[in-house]
Amino acid sequence: MEKIWTDGAMPWEYVTVEPDEQHFDCAAADRIVEQIKTKPDSVVGLSTGRTTGAMHRIVAERWRAEGFDARRTTFFGVDEVVGVPRDYSGACYTMLRTEILDAMGIEDDHFLMLPTESDDFLAACSHFTDELARRGGIDLLILGLGENGHLGFNQPGTPFDSRAWVTTMNVELEERIRRETATPTDKWLGGVTLGLRDIMHARRIVLVAKGKNKADIVLRMLRGPVMTDIPASVLQLHPCCEFLLDRDAASKLC
Repeated sequence: MEKIWTDGAMPWEYVTVEPDEQHFDCAAADRIVEQIKTKPDSVVGLSTGRTTGAMHRIVAERWRAEGFDARRTTFFGVDEVVGVPRDYSGACYTMLRTEILDAMGIEDDHFLMLPTESDDFLAACSHFTDELARRGGIDLLILGLGENGHLGFNQPGTPFDSRAWVTTMNVELEERIRRETATPTDKWLGGVTLGLRDIMHARRIVLVAKGKNKADIVLRMLRGPVMTDIPASVLQLHPCCEFLLDRDAASKLC
């Protein structure tokens, strides 16, 4: 592990670079486990995708081996696919259940998710953020990084003051979901997500990215200006954000 100090807006902002994917996955899992051990009633936000699956499984393995108390921890997903059944394998609810929460015996009342289907998404989003606040607010938020700089389903152009809302997903993801679910083109698919303002209210954030395909956007996120064209660039302004990368994702920073 090495630290690369950035020239971001706050002097303590840093990037942690792990030498390979295995060390990266273990380091990311460490952040989650340490949060739960330090504050067992934490509110912890998780992201889904190719970056996070292995770290989730490591957390579950450590829970089985170490037996730390996660019964009072509230877990939630940053975003969710809209227009698919909740039990669809690519729904964020099902992915988080499969990768980590079922293995840890987390009950539904300690797992909050935005809905895949709703007659009133605006009300559902409001209820979701109100419930996070009622439980004390977000203690730790693990965020994946999209190749175009998106956070959750907040695509380029999303206002920094956005709250939880229904938005679009990137074209590649939508095409894959349509193939896997045989969803016709006339049925709308989208995403529901915490907004950027909600994300910035988390007490602590860990942005995770691995692989050479993320190197360009990592560079733009950390070395470029803060702008809505790259939603993740707003994390330069967060008072407690760690950027956790593997060496490939960090390869253009030096």
